[in-house]
Amino acid sequence: MMLTGKTQLLGVIGNPVTHSLSPVMHNAALAELGADYVYVAFPVAAPELEIAIPGLLVLGIQGFNITIPHKQAILPLLADISPAAQAIGAVNTVWRTEQGWAGTNTDVAGFIAPLKSLRDWSGATALVLGNGGAARAVVAGCGQLGFAQIQVVGRNAQKLAEFQASWLASSLHLPLVSLGWDALLTLLPTADLIVNTTPLGMHPTVDRSPLTAAHLALAPAEAVVYDLIYTPRPTQLLAQAAQRGLATLDGLEMLVQQGAAALEIWLHQAAPVATMRQALVDWLAR
Repeated sequence: MMLTGKTQLLGVIGNPVTHSLSPVMHNAALAELGADYVYVAFPVAAPELEIAIPGLLVLGIQGFNITIPHKQAILPLLADISPAAQAIGAVNTVWRTEQGWAGTNTDVAGFIAPLKSLRDWSGATALVLGNGGAARAVVAGCGQLGFAQIQVVGRNAQKLAEFQASWLASSLHLPLVSLGWDALLTLLPTADLIVNTTPLGMHPTVDRSPLTAAHLALAPAEAVVYDLIYTPRPTQLLAQAAQRGLATLDGLEMLVQQGAAALEIWLHQAAPVATMRQALVDWLAR
């Protein structure tokens, strides 16, 4: 596609963001649809967020995704937030309105998409590693799937307490408990689903994992380990889990499904999901 002065801009903001594969799948989709848009990654550090958001509006950006570490921090900078995103307390998709930026959360739909085809999760126990913006979508998704227990572990006691308190004030009434990282030894033996929402294992920490092999040895043989990170593939966590014989999921399908939902918001037409998925698979196979 040739870029002209009429080409519209979409993108993703975060830090780090140069590793993002969102431009790969979105630009493949835009090309298939024949839409005169281009999707770009915009590095935005946390101290720059407050000035970047109105700047994107002035530059004529039509919409953008939000990744680590801005999914919660962006909320007060938006003119309108969907009820779902308000309940979750995190936004990952933003679009332009006459009043300013509006935001919602498509991560929940993306997160649960690959899980729904695996089994009935009613009555199961989820163990969520981390308590940032991505964890909020995971908690909400586990609630939708009918988990009987949702256990969140984090390293910062104050942030963990704030995380728990925020859900008590939410319109979503979930079977949630937030505990310190040292609770892992007790929680792992009963976990049906283990989800990594931390950036450990993502560039530039690709050689790290939030759990050790000793941790994973405690998990039930039928447990599923789900890492929201999609590159490298596999992450250290998923490589260790596979070696232990556990079923694994990476963040590729979540990326595709949340991205398709965002594209439909921006363009008001169905997204070519298969094209988006294949673009990612081809890129990762290079």
